[in-house]
Amino acid sequence: MKHFDAWQHLVIMLYAVIKRFDSLREITDSMFPEARKFAHLGISMMPRRSTLSDANARRPESIFEAAYRDLYATYRDELSSDSRKRQTPKWLSRLQIIDSTTITLFSSLIFKGVGRHPKTGRKKGGIKVHANIHANEGVPSDIKYTSAATNDCFMLKPSNYSSGDILAIDRAYIDYAKFEELTTRGVTYVTKMKKNLVYTIGCDTMYMSEKGLMEYRVQHVTFTKHARDGEDVIHHARIITYVDIKKTKARLVSLLTNDMDMEPEDIVEIYRKRWEIELLFKQLKQNFPLRYFYGESANAIKIQIWVTLIANLLLMIMQKPIQRPWSFSGLATMYRIMLMYYLNPYSFFEAPEKDWQKLLNEAETSPPEPTLFDGGGLLF
Repeated sequence: MKHFDAWQHLVIMLYAVIKRFDSLREITDSMFPEARKFAHLGISMMPRRSTLSDANARRPESIFEAAYRDLYATYRDELSSDSRKRQTPKWLSRLQIIDSTTITLFSSLIFKGVGRHPKTGRKKGGIKVHANIHANEGVPSDIKYTSAATNDCFMLKPSNYSSGDILAIDRAYIDYAKFEELTTRGVTYVTKMKKNLVYTIGCDTMYMSEKGLMEYRVQHVTFTKHARDGEDVIHHARIITYVDIKKTKARLVSLLTNDMDMEPEDIVEIYRKRWEIELLFKQLKQNFPLRYFYGESANAIKIQIWVTLIANLLLMIMQKPIQRPWSFSGLATMYRIMLMYYLNPYSFFEAPEKDWQKLLNEAETSPPEPTLFDGGGLLF
């Protein structure tokens, strides 16, 4: 592995992830026809399967984590939405979203599984990826890995946030002590209510539409958590209930927040923005190989996930300046096809049919009539 350095490892893993290869054999065999092009990228050797397998098992995953974090720090300003060009709410630049997704593994020996198979009763192994994203960037700013059985709440650390920040979180993160610390720090949270929460109501207001239907119900409530050692935790919050209409069905949704002044419509819109992180997880799982892993060790699995996040970040950066509308899936598919071609991706994605149209125009133009004196002499 001494001749197979970290740069070569990263490039080959990016190649494999973007191409969506499922095995080490596919990776190594496909590299031979592209050997000259890989040489231009600084790949001095065509690694064997054993070399790549050893590198995934032994090279620290922290190297790939550092690469992702450096890329994110470099390009995060380009990823941010420009509120001067787009009509976005004022609070969008302050909004952060926390959630997790579980990636199913082949065994529970590495990461403890959660739940059981409905037929066999066996637990499946799983690694849980916890992510924090800024709503106007669309890529993770912080990532942690745990086993699938780990509770999500550990990711919510009030010390990571500053006054003025807004958090949109799932109800799995409800913790009164942490919520009270967030309030003390001047951080706003919005989450969904659990049905079994116990609280006292101080004020209850109903907002009605002109037709006499309920638009919002705002309740000022107090939660009390009795501590065995120390003082009880007392937390003041608002519950905002609204009617969520999906297709033909309507249901009541209750949100919990420590913001006492913001309009109910804004609170609802903030929570709806939480869907952005679900779309990110869906994007990663649909466009990159996260069902099959190139190694069986925890280190190899984490390396592949870090490289997937790097590939996703690079594609998001490339998508940003392109004026022509492309879905992320369409963009990822085209990059997968043309990855080893020599062409300018920006000009291609702006007008992919330009070269084809040029060929058609040339074909429509009839060639000049030959003469007896072509080539400086007679044809006979």
